[in-house]
Amino acid sequence: MQVNSNLGNDLKGLRPSALFMYMEEIMSSFFSYLINGISLGSIYAIIALGYTMVYGIAKMLNFAHGDVIMVGSYMTFLMASSLGLPPVLAVLVAVVVCTILGITIEKIAYKPLRKAPSLAVLITAIGVSYFLQNAALLIFGANTKMFKSVISLPAIQLADGNINISGETQVTIVVCVIIMIVLTTFIKKTKSGQAMLAVSEDKGAAELMGVNVNGTISLTFAIGSALAAVAGVLLCSAYPTLTPYTGSMPGIKAFVAAVFGGIGSIPGAFIGGILLGVIENMSKAYISSQLSDAIVFSVLIIVLLVKPTGILGKKIKEKV
Repeated sequence: MQVNSNLGNDLKGLRPSALFMYMEEIMSSFFSYLINGISLGSIYAIIALGYTMVYGIAKMLNFAHGDVIMVGSYMTFLMASSLGLPPVLAVLVAVVVCTILGITIEKIAYKPLRKAPSLAVLITAIGVSYFLQNAALLIFGANTKMFKSVISLPAIQLADGNINISGETQVTIVVCVIIMIVLTTFIKKTKSGQAMLAVSEDKGAAELMGVNVNGTISLTFAIGSALAAVAGVLLCSAYPTLTPYTGSMPGIKAFVAAVFGGIGSIPGAFIGGILLGVIENMSKAYISSQLSDAIVFSVLIIVLLVKPTGILGKKIKEKV
């Protein structure tokens, strides 16, 4: 109430021209926070796609997904800094490594548990996550690495320079939209995409129809892990620090975004990620940077109470 009172007193003492400039400044700040929130949400959306695809097809939660982001970031860092590869080539190497890693994790850790209780799969996923974190600690050490952005696009100035859109923000939003379009087209128009839809509906029936269920699940992990590598590069380019725990919190928030949008739904992952990024950034700007994470998870609780399936999730009827 004190803040509103002070704001009212400030506005009363301003002349019309000064008031206009003051309001323009407020709106410019708001749009800057909004654009940065969309950029952050785009990263969450790309990560959330991995969660939602694996859950939608394999009906399991891969909590090691966030650590694949970290591996992709370290690979890009090594390829660009140590070997001096061009940024595009460094990112491609990271995508290939993470794709192979995702397939390997699925084959070794998850495939033997295909018919196991969901709790066993969940514990295994947490174990894989800790394994990747500790392996990174042994190989790269605990020291924070400064990640040099792989994006060299110049910033865009809007509203007479009051709104600054960095190259990282531009690329992140565009890449997220392109990935969504390509992935949606792949699912709807290709044979492999149709196989994924069939397996997500009924594994047994899909196998009887000649669909290679194991191959389809492996392909899902491969795509999700490749997207995690891209998300890791975009994340570290925007927030240029790298540690073995870099992917932990973004991974958890991306899972929240997937549940928020409706886990198992690709458009839901996109919408959930964007909304979560905007909510987080606006919370940091207008409420408290220390409470922003609490606000994000509170939103998830509210959404689950009001609509347990998420924004675009569908209610599944189970046979008894």
